[in-house]
Amino acid sequence: MMTKINTQLKRTLLSASLVSTMMTASAAVPPSQAAANPLLQRSGLLFSAPDFRKIKTPDYLPAIQEAIRQQRAAIKRITANKKPATFANTILALEKSGELLDRVTSVFYGLASADRTPEIAAIEKEATPMLTDLQNEISFDAKLFARVKYVYRNEYKKLKGEDKKLLDEVYKDFVRSGALLPAAKKERMMAINKRISALQQEWGTQLPAATNDAVVWVQSREELAGLSEADVAQCKKDAESRGAKAPYCIVIINTTQQPILTNLDNRDLRRRVYEASIHRADGTGSHNTFPLVAEIAKLRAEKAELMGYKDYASYSLERTMAKTPDRVYAFLKQLIAAYAPKAEAETRAIEAYAQKTEGPDFRLEPYDRFYYSAKMKKEQFNFSEDDVKPYFNIDSVLVNGVFYAANRAYGLRFEQRTDIPTYHPDMKVYEVIDRDGKPLALFYTDYYRRTTKRGGAWMSSFAKQSKQRQQKPVIYNVCNSAKAPDGQPTLLTWDEVSTMFHEFGHALHGILSDCYYNTLSGTAVARDFVEMPSQFNESFATIPEVFNHYARHTVTGAPMPEDLKARMLESINFQSAYALGENLAATCLDLAWHVLPSSKVPNAAEAKDFEAKALKEVGLLNAQIPPRYSTSYFNHVFGGGYAAGYYSYLWTEVLADNIAETFAHRGALDPAVGLDFRTKVLSKGNTRDLMQTFTDFTGLQSPDASALLKARGL
Repeated sequence: MMTKINTQLKRTLLSASLVSTMMTASAAVPPSQAAANPLLQRSGLLFSAPDFRKIKTPDYLPAIQEAIRQQRAAIKRITANKKPATFANTILALEKSGELLDRVTSVFYGLASADRTPEIAAIEKEATPMLTDLQNEISFDAKLFARVKYVYRNEYKKLKGEDKKLLDEVYKDFVRSGALLPAAKKERMMAINKRISALQQEWGTQLPAATNDAVVWVQSREELAGLSEADVAQCKKDAESRGAKAPYCIVIINTTQQPILTNLDNRDLRRRVYEASIHRADGTGSHNTFPLVAEIAKLRAEKAELMGYKDYASYSLERTMAKTPDRVYAFLKQLIAAYAPKAEAETRAIEAYAQKTEGPDFRLEPYDRFYYSAKMKKEQFNFSEDDVKPYFNIDSVLVNGVFYAANRAYGLRFEQRTDIPTYHPDMKVYEVIDRDGKPLALFYTDYYRRTTKRGGAWMSSFAKQSKQRQQKPVIYNVCNSAKAPDGQPTLLTWDEVSTMFHEFGHALHGILSDCYYNTLSGTAVARDFVEMPSQFNESFATIPEVFNHYARHTVTGAPMPEDLKARMLESINFQSAYALGENLAATCLDLAWHVLPSSKVPNAAEAKDFEAKALKEVGLLNAQIPPRYSTSYFNHVFGGGYAAGYYSYLWTEVLADNIAETFAHRGALDPAVGLDFRTKVLSKGNTRDLMQTFTDFTGLQSPDASALLKARGL
């Protein structure tokens, strides 16, 4: 479910935020030092991929400083031009000005999320204010905006294609950043941008620390009753990697519910794990992110008010498919109405099932739900996750599943490149070969969790595709699966299989981009469209030809037996209301924080009560189905770029289901259908109206929400 949060975070840092500190970072790097810094030169590797053999941690800050200096100098050349502003000498020049900075920060912020060592964290702390100041400086450069506005007024109607779209995006970005504001409001906007940037940086440090510290230590093997031997071995390995304060430990992942609760027989341990999750950052222990949340939300609201909007959601949604908070709420209310009765019925059924063994006085708690529902599922379908995990070897899922589907649908081939260095030994690199036999992209995988990596899964790029920059895409996926102990295969849950297909859908959106400008290419689309290719790509995981190709026993190589496969696939929508409910609750929390005027935003002490009140008002305050992310650890919203945008996952699920139905109708693995989708959707980036892009492929004039309920068995 993730999605491209890393990209969004980077975009937040570089556009929602960049004049003060910068002035001290303007001195040019001496030519000898610049030549010696590998980040300041295009590497000699394929597609100028970053050469991690040469890049050292001390290289990052000087490279960022020099890239900032060069972009500032380029902007100064634009504004100093005595000739009238034109598309070529202003808009195109502005597009070219950030190439070096894009290249350097793409590498750096990739590591800041995926391999955040103390040294990287220290550099980020120093670099982020610089970048924030730069963006402020650009956004509020009156001479620069005057030239942009002149081009917009005099050339917009004459331009065509990507030139016209780029001009439109650049002009509107300036306006939305506050370029038309009076001087006093500009100053306040710059201060807000800088403060939000600092707060999000602090969030990026505090939340991973809170999650790591929430680990649950376990003293005996007996307490882990119910876990498989492989899971017990993982708990032992995790304990050893975290200082061995006890023989075993349970690591907390980013979501509220913890999948390990499915198998833990010890109820008290289940309770401890659940409470460690929900209280990781709410001030119950040593970590409290509520002060960050309250200040970020208040500043966002003020920012929207400065721009003339009643709240941040209205401001944020203006350039999305949904357009307004009212339209989002109308969409959500349809789903809540369908979900609510099903959810109550599911809870009653699980509690009644538990009472058969625990007695009539047993009351189901949220930490019990996964445990007893799993038993119900096994009884109903004669199936459990442990039955199928041996068929989901991570290497087979990738090569024989994810890559195989991309080959069948789009004609792509993947060849591992052991000669291209990575930032961590667990990573792999693949050269992507197009249907015509020509090299198309590089694709990196970083699938295993570690203490230096934030939670979740995401896609981003070291370099986006751009014909203007003569750049092929260099794309990566990051996940957080537990790596098996040495000598053992890493086996995945079905959810993890789906996540790999999901993130690769984002990757394909970047790999198959065919755009002229970097600004418009790949995944540079509205939040409520960007999740569509990824969610749609999940549908390939269950296509029989694809499934049978990757779901093979890790020891024998035998395909999953048909009866087991049928039971597993049938069970996917077992008690599906839960998954929808946790998403709806998180979505409504996100909106609740961002539909408030600045004067009504709760303070840190009020945050918990506000969360409960907000959920109650929409009929989603349900202890049995808590939000997928509660406020205090909602990274998408308070650390990334999904503020007032978490609804995108449900919105784009509708788009994805509509597209999956189109594929199924026309031929899911028919190369002609894949080519059509590639040509009309995946290659287009943000070069045209997104609803029209959707319509061109599906024939639908608007999304059909019934497809989501059908796909979820509701």
